[in-house]
Amino acid sequence: MAIIQAAKGTYDVLPRDAERRGILESQVNRIFGGAGYRRIETPVFESTELFARGVGASTDIVQKEMYSFDDGGGRSLTLRPEGTAPICRAYVEHGMHKLPLPVKFWYFGSFFRAEQPQKGRYRQFWQVGAEAIGAGAPETDAEVIVLLAELLDAMGVKGTRLRLASLATPETRVEYRDELTAYLRAHESELSPEVRARIDLNPMRAFDSSDRATQALMADAPKLLDRLGPDDALHFEQVRRLLDAAGIRYELDPTLVRGLDYYTRTLFEFTSDALGAQSGVGGGGRYDRLIEQLGGEPTPGIGFAAGVERILLAGAEQPIAPDPVDLLVVVADRENRDHTVVGFELTREARQAGLAAQLELMGRSLKSALKHADRIHARYVAIVKDQETATLKEMDSGQQHELEMAGVIATILRGSRLV
Repeated sequence: MAIIQAAKGTYDVLPRDAERRGILESQVNRIFGGAGYRRIETPVFESTELFARGVGASTDIVQKEMYSFDDGGGRSLTLRPEGTAPICRAYVEHGMHKLPLPVKFWYFGSFFRAEQPQKGRYRQFWQVGAEAIGAGAPETDAEVIVLLAELLDAMGVKGTRLRLASLATPETRVEYRDELTAYLRAHESELSPEVRARIDLNPMRAFDSSDRATQALMADAPKLLDRLGPDDALHFEQVRRLLDAAGIRYELDPTLVRGLDYYTRTLFEFTSDALGAQSGVGGGGRYDRLIEQLGGEPTPGIGFAAGVERILLAGAEQPIAPDPVDLLVVVADRENRDHTVVGFELTREARQAGLAAQLELMGRSLKSALKHADRIHARYVAIVKDQETATLKEMDSGQQHELEMAGVIATILRGSRLV
């Protein structure tokens, strides 16, 4: 019989993988929590309309990559492909505009896109992200960029580069869009079929094309970064000054687009040379119109998302300490059910006392049980031989002593050496 394997584009998080993720999550909590960001969790599936309205009907995510389904009641639901729209929906739904602003969140969870699986890119993937809602100042933009830079540095991500741009306001983009559309129409025969098909829908996505002929053409296309209005230019200049003051190196990239329609003004992306062709680690930008599009009051916001798998692929190997084991309880005569009950109760009481305690469950011989205790780095082994007493062995010193059952836990808690 063939072995059933994980579905294409998914993977299992094994215990050692979970430990590395735990280190990442603890760094997120330390860095983001220290800056006033609080954890939020949103449902794995949301109304499909949320992403059509929030992410944008012209995006690849909405057009080709979402997992949508009927819930049996005529409602279309979608496995979340990104985190910002759900968080903004929660912000509006729960009246969080009444909280002191800005309201700052971080999240760590799984997302879903019907993409072609590659190294570091999966159909079910994990992201860590942060959102700052309610503050439109350039200091907020710089803060979230610095937070992501600090997280990547803490995880030892190698060869990072920061690409920085501005998408201006929607009003500025109207004029620019007309100019870019005219340029694309004038060179339509040189564009890839995919780009030609969406010139009117979203001409700026031409900058994001992987087609070499299109890329060569776009090198001479008009750039939005050269056409910022005075307020947009001033905002972007201040973001750059703040990043300079923080010692964050960046590259201006007028071709940076990213695949979401809700972005305004500041846009950024971190890449890592350690990842090869799929070099993106994380990025984000400002979305000052999104909450209004979702039914809320006009509210500025900015955020980012970074791929957990990509951070771990590009990051340094983190030292993982073995799980502490204070006590391994071994029942010498497992055939004696009374003795087994005593061992079970001793293990439970040790845990209630705050000790990391395990019960030997495989019926090993005493010699094999002691070898197992050494493998799991147990500090003590309690060998239950009857209902009243146990032999307590200290693994480091090899010393052991007969104790009444009630004295086993007290001895370990005192930390006294056996003589």
